Amino acid sequence: MREVTPVNATTLHSPLTGAAPGLLDRTRPEFFFVISAAFHYLGPAFAVLLFARIEPLGVAWLRILSAGLIFAIWRRPWRIWSSTSSTERRNVAVWAVILVAMNSCFYLAIDRLSLGTVAAIEFAGPILLATIAVRSPRNVVALLLAFSGVAALADVSLDGSTVGFAFAIVNMILFTGYIVVAHRISRHEHLAGIDGLAMAMLIASVVTLPVGIRDAIPSFSDPAALGAAIGVGITSSVIPYVFDQLAMRRLSRATYALMAALLPATATVIGIVVLTQIPGRVEVLGVVLVILGVAFHREQPQIAASAPPSHPNLT
Repeated sequence: MREVTPVNATTLHSPLTGAAPGLLDRTRPEFFFVISAAFHYLGPAFAVLLFARIEPLGVAWLRILSAGLIFAIWRRPWRIWSSTSSTERRNVAVWAVILVAMNSCFYLAIDRLSLGTVAAIEFAGPILLATIAVRSPRNVVALLLAFSGVAALADVSLDGSTVGFAFAIVNMILFTGYIVVAHRISRHEHLAGIDGLAMAMLIASVVTLPVGIRDAIPSFSDPAALGAAIGVGITSSVIPYVFDQLAMRRLSRATYALMAALLPATATVIGIVVLTQIPGRVEVLGVVLVILGVAFHREQPQIAASAPPSHPNLT
């Protein structure tokens, strides 16, 4: 009798191709997150350089609009919109609003504060999500290492812009909401993962139109600035968010939240490379502690096993 292979998450469809599991399915989800983390602040670092030619809200709108157009051409998410449930549509709409508010507040914050400071504040919400879900002594140690690293990286002083700190705190709250809603959408039955992201980005580009179009108008007569803004959209909203979804489908929300500790570390490195914001010894120690904490963390087997298989509608 021919042997029958059991059906499980590793024998179903790939999230991008819909075919048998390939390289993406065999790749550890932590690797997807590392790619996302690198681009999470690479795009904004370039955006800071654009602020001399386009106002922050204009850059934010161009970022979302360019990403929305790319997703529209690539995914055409409206094809399955009619088959989704009201809950799925509501979650996508909420995600779109969060994306608009989060990106706007983030750009307004980094226009007034250093990228590393904003990243450190941004991490406070995810660390709370990770703390709530800690179950094992090993992961308690991992959480403490990551938290210590972020504390070393924070170096937050009230000598900076009060308005900048206000925007950074609101951005932190919204980023926490992004993790919760994006992780929920990665588990949707129909409009899941990248298609959910594509639809949310399309909605966001319309929602943010009244907010950013006025500040973006000067870029329409400046091809270099417009091209750079589109590049920011690709590096900030397409590449990292796609890899977020690939990681979230296979990681618990708590594990993803803990891994967000990498964001202040990558922001520090990106700040060095792009903005020449040179860290001191304490900041370097912080980066090392964050990496150790994330590396030491272990996904709980029962949580990891509950992640749903990839859905064919992601093709």
